Amino acid sequence: MADGLLTDRIDAVAARWPTRIAMVDGERRATYAEFWSSAHGFARELRRRGLQPGDRVAIVLQNCIEAAAACYGAWIAGMVGVPLNVQARSRDLAPWLAHCGAALVVHARGHADVAEALAALPSAPPTLEVDAGACPWTPAPAVPAAAAHDAARPAAIVYTSGTTGSPKGVTLSHANLAANVAAVIDYLGLTADDVVLSVLPFYYAYGASVLHTHLASGACIVLEPNMLFPRTVVDSIARHRATGFSGVPSTFALLLERGDLASRDLDSLRYVTQAGGAMSPSLAARVRAAIPRARLFVMYGQTEATSRLTYLPPERLEDKAGSVGRPLRGVRLRVVDEAGRDAAPGVEGDVIVQGPNVMLGYWNAPDETARVLRDGWLHTGDRGHLDGDGFLYLCGRRSDMIKTGAHRVYPTDVEDAIQEVPGVAEVAVVGVDDPVLGQVIKAYVVASRPLERGGDTVKAHCRTRLAPFKVPRHVEFVDSLPRTASGKVRRIELN
Repeated sequence: MADGLLTDRIDAVAARWPTRIAMVDGERRATYAEFWSSAHGFARELRRRGLQPGDRVAIVLQNCIEAAAACYGAWIAGMVGVPLNVQARSRDLAPWLAHCGAALVVHARGHADVAEALAALPSAPPTLEVDAGACPWTPAPAVPAAAAHDAARPAAIVYTSGTTGSPKGVTLSHANLAANVAAVIDYLGLTADDVVLSVLPFYYAYGASVLHTHLASGACIVLEPNMLFPRTVVDSIARHRATGFSGVPSTFALLLERGDLASRDLDSLRYVTQAGGAMSPSLAARVRAAIPRARLFVMYGQTEATSRLTYLPPERLEDKAGSVGRPLRGVRLRVVDEAGRDAAPGVEGDVIVQGPNVMLGYWNAPDETARVLRDGWLHTGDRGHLDGDGFLYLCGRRSDMIKTGAHRVYPTDVEDAIQEVPGVAEVAVVGVDDPVLGQVIKAYVVASRPLERGGDTVKAHCRTRLAPFKVPRHVEFVDSLPRTASGKVRRIELN
């Protein structure tokens, strides 16, 4: 199917395959005709309430049919969708609602934090409450023509706090979303025959990308509430004969440790995708061994780039181990030195990118926008190098660098080594203050089983794999790692 605005693409899918199942939400099913009718019904509800094109519609819902329909309905009506973290507390929700100037808040009935956030606002916007499993607006029985859109206009504001900084509203245009969708469909080879099991929230750029790419392909999206019960997720993959599954590194670590993968028939899986943080080569190897028939796509991206920048073709996982691949179609990528000159192959520098998927900017934050969008390039804040074939290898975030004595250490270097230790499920490495060296390395380890001699075993392994200054001075075993809504480790909470 040709590239185009997402509303146009779904309109074409619904016309071509009206009876195909678009979404599975527990016991509920929505065909493409039903889903698209619900989206148009929401658009009509917005107009009935007097909202105008360009108004912001905040959506605070768990993954459900209504959340997706509200997103597309807002676009049909010419408005801007603002998906917000449904697990956030009022202290975050209130500033987000105020900052985006929400004209309507769509939320689950009885959401106490939404109510508290609205009460804290000087002038609270109206709300639309959604009961569990019930659509509060009337689907449009006859689908009206979608409102005309300027592809360059804002379509979505996605709030991101990253792993250390304050929240920012990433503003994505209709063209940004269309470019990301077309490129991802292209390299994954998505078709209407695909069935994806979705555990990633729609308010997260990666989760939204899974939603939009599969709907635009005419595929089926099976919603799984969360990863609290990994065996339930594995059961769902087998029961629905899912062809695709997407997750962050911690998702796959959980499935490997607690999902009992060997006990289920997962031969239907055609592809699995990973983003949202670095996947160590050892974890990638374990995933491939556990699901041998599925093609594993290691990917890299940012919310500021509508979720995706590069991918590593599965057939290059061995000869390009540790790489996040090459740019997507239409994306240009450079690694530059402090003066902005292209770094030679193998030489570390700042990763900057350019392409049709790069955001318009941060909502109402011109200074912050100017800091990262310079001369037509998005400065990602990541450090890395290119090899002679143009494959990107990431070192880590510039802000995560540990300065120990005269040395500079990226956490991922140490984490990849520790991940090789049998019994290590997850690990995060940070710098902690030291009166002599400034900082020393500390590793927080989540073990799947007791490790003999614990920290000594981890340190001994690191000594065989790393330079002496990269060996952790401290090792602490913890039950879990603090994470953002998107699954990235919040290192600031470990310091």
